[in-house]
This record gives sequence, C-alpha cells and structure tokens, in this order.
Amino acid sequence: MRKITWFFWGVLALVSLLWLGSNPAVLAGQPNFIAWRNVLIQYSGVLGMTVMSIAMLLAMRPTSLEGRLGGLDKMYRLHKWLGTAGLSLSLSHWVLTQSPKWLSALGLIAGGRPRRGSPPQLGDGVQQLFMQLRHTAESMGEWAFYVAAALMLVALVKLVPYRRFRQLHRLLPLAYLVLVFHSVVLLQFGNWATPIGGVLALLMVGGSVSAVLSLMRRHRGQPRVAAQISALDYQPELKVLAVDLQLDQAWAGHQAGQFAFVTFNAREGAHPFTLASAWQGDGHARLLIKALGDYTATLPHTLHVGDRVQLEGPYGRFTFQDGKRRQIWISGGIGVTPFVARMQALAAEPGKKPVDFFHASSNLDIETMNQLAADARAAGVELHLLRQPHDGRLDAERLASAVPQWRDADIWFCGPAAFGRQLRDKLLALGLPASRFHQELFQMR
Repeated sequence: MRKITWFFWGVLALVSLLWLGSNPAVLAGQPNFIAWRNVLIQYSGVLGMTVMSIAMLLAMRPTSLEGRLGGLDKMYRLHKWLGTAGLSLSLSHWVLTQSPKWLSALGLIAGGRPRRGSPPQLGDGVQQLFMQLRHTAESMGEWAFYVAAALMLVALVKLVPYRRFRQLHRLLPLAYLVLVFHSVVLLQFGNWATPIGGVLALLMVGGSVSAVLSLMRRHRGQPRVAAQISALDYQPELKVLAVDLQLDQAWAGHQAGQFAFVTFNAREGAHPFTLASAWQGDGHARLLIKALGDYTATLPHTLHVGDRVQLEGPYGRFTFQDGKRRQIWISGGIGVTPFVARMQALAAEPGKKPVDFFHASSNLDIETMNQLAADARAAGVELHLLRQPHDGRLDAERLASAVPQWRDADIWFCGPAAFGRQLRDKLLALGLPASRFHQELFQMR
C-alpha cells in the first residue's frame, strides 16, 4: 500500500508544482473572483486529465509496472483511487464553470457566464484554430463529463452486477477521448510550450492509445492461453468448486499465490481467480472457486468437463518471497487457496524456513481438515486449524502466544478484508513493521 500511496500523492504534488512553475503569475494573486475561477478551472482540468490518463494506462494491465507498484491488486486499488480523484476533480471543474451563472441567479455577482471576447487576430494558425473550436470543445466536454461521472459513480458504488458494469465501462474510453479533445483545445495555449504542457501531452497520448486499445478489447498484460476443463469437484457443504484445467498452449508457469483472469463465458468476461496448484510444467492448473456472488454461485451448474476456457496471467506478487528467517501464514475461508499451492510447491522442493499456518473457517469438514493436514505434513508446515466459532477468533495476542518468535517472521494473510485490517492494525501496534504484513487487495472493481 505504501508504494501506491506515495505514487498517488507524488503524482498530484509533481503535477501541481509543474503547473505552478509554468504559471508563476498565479502566485502573485488574482484581482477578483472571476480571475480566480479561471485559474482554478485550468488547475482542476490539468489535475483531472492527469489522474484520468494514468487510470486509463493502468487499465491496460501493464506488466512493467506490476512489480514497481507491488502487484496487479495494488495497481487496481490505485486505479480506483485515481477514478475517485478524477470524479472529484471533474465535479469541481464543472462547478467552477457553472458558478458565475449560479451566483448571478442568486444576485451575488453581476452578469452570468463571462462573455467570450473575439478571437485575437494572431499569426499562429494552430492557436486560431483552437479559438474557433472553443465552443465545440466546451459543449462536448460538458456532455462527456456527465457520461464519465455517471460511469465512474456506477463503478465506485457497485450499483450494477459485474457483467453489466463491464458493458457500461466500455463507454468510459469514448468519454475520455472526448475529454482529451476538450483539454487540448481549452488548456491555455502558452502552457503547451512549458514542462506541464509536455507532461500532460505525454499522458494524454498514452491514455488515448490505451482508450483505443480498450475499445478494441485488447490489453497489454500477460499472454492469454486456451484451456479445457478436465475435472470438476463441487463440495456443497463448503460451496467450493474445484476446477482442473489442461492448458492447450505453452504457459510461462506461475508461482504459488499468483492468480489469473479466467473467462468461462465470453458474455460474462474475465474474473480473477487464485491458482490453487503449484506449477509442475505439465500444463495442469487448478482453481478453487467459492460461491460468493451471483456469478460464482452459478458455476457448479453451468460448467462441464470438456468446456473451453481462457486464462490470462499469471499476475500478483503474493509469492512468499521475503528475507526473514520464518513465515506465518494466515487464511480465512477460501483465502486458503494460495497456501494450498505453496504447500504443494514446498512438498516438491522443501524450503528452509519454519512456517506456521493458521487457517480459520466456519466450514471445516473432516475431509478438508485431513487434506490440509496431509499437505502441511508433506510441506513441513506447522498447521493450526481454527473452526469458528467453536475455537474462537484468531487475534494478534493469540498468534503471538502460539508463535513466540513472531517478531522474526514475515506474515502472509489472505482472507476477509475486515479480518485482515483488524489483525494488521493490532500487529503493527505491537511493533510489526508494515512492510512485513503481506496482504492481497483482491478487489478488481
């Protein structure tokens, strides 16, 4: 989280400094409300297009940034922050453009919108063209704002099912391209020859290319490979479906803890699922899918052996790579999946670190408990099973009591977000450095 937090605020700070450096007269103050309003319109527009352009770039799932930002899950969280910032800045930008009309209606200022002067007779043909396009850019930008704001609101508050969300989200690149036109025409012309103009131009070019690729339904992420379902095993008590896949094409392999985007149905689109098997080089992969929503609940009834699927990946940095002498694993419910894969990998190639594995669930049947115990023995992992509510909750004090050497360990957590937050906050309060608590932010929307 620290990487994306620094990135987010660092981008806003850098762009703000570049904008101020390119417009030093702003620091001298403005004579009246209309002058300040014009300055803030420019500033909010520059910031808004910056965050929306970066969000558009991240939507392409660029593999070159995944490691730098801590994994695709962190990139998607950053994408969400940028979307929220874009919505807020766009709303502020729109309010500023409308403010003279509203204040005039209230009798607080004279007149309505500031009148546009006649375009100056300049020798620069490009600047004259921009002046002629101002009205068109303003009108198109206003309507694009309405569309983009509605789509971002739908995405942020999850008003519609995922399939409908994907369909609606395809309109966002179109709205973005219109806003690029709006920004190119309405940015103060002199700014294009300054550092902020160069940075904004690069971002909008990159964002526009990403928008076009998105409209073509192409991403720049990991390769996509076809596969066939070779076996299915549904456990109704746990509401968990095990899906075994045989890949048709060469798969680059994956590390335990990574995930892939899996498309079972083209209309529904791809969903992220953790790979629940260690890579053995035989083209086999397994998924464990918990019925947590409308879509996943239908899979036991709609999937069949022999069905064709598509995988894109692998992604993620929840790969158990750290520099400490021991590890503590904690999972809740279906969060056990990456640890199952890791135990398989350790069984094939034993590690040198002692590992304590705490798994808490309200649905632990005998078969599942026995399988986890067998996997743990084969991997040399110390297993602690907690069946809730019978065995009580796992908290920081209980963990510290069970593993006195916990301060020498890195902690890897996968489970309910609220459980993870509570555990992390308490462990940090007890002195655990934040960098040693590893948790995947498995929310792609």
